[in-house]
Amino acid sequence: MSKNLKPILSLQQFILKQEVKNLYRQIFRAIREVPDKQYQDELKDWTRREFRQNSHHTDEISIKMYLQYGQKCLRTLENNIGLAK
Repeated sequence: MSKNLKPILSLQQFILKQEVKNLYRQIFRAIREVPDKQYQDELKDWTRREFRQNSHHTDEISIKMYLQYGQKCLRTLENNIGLAK
């Protein structure tokens, strides 16, 4: 048997993981709409750093809280992009 087996996720954990992945993708899609290339790079670095810094969380309540924070950041980014166009 391999020592690198990943733990089996519960249904709720699996759903939360998919929500996190979807949020990450949505943020990167929104970043592509930013007109300034340098600002795009900064936003990408910030996004990666935030997701990595919070990847250790396993508590469902914490994950949901960070998902809400990420969704709020995404809405703010989308609103600012809309104003810039």
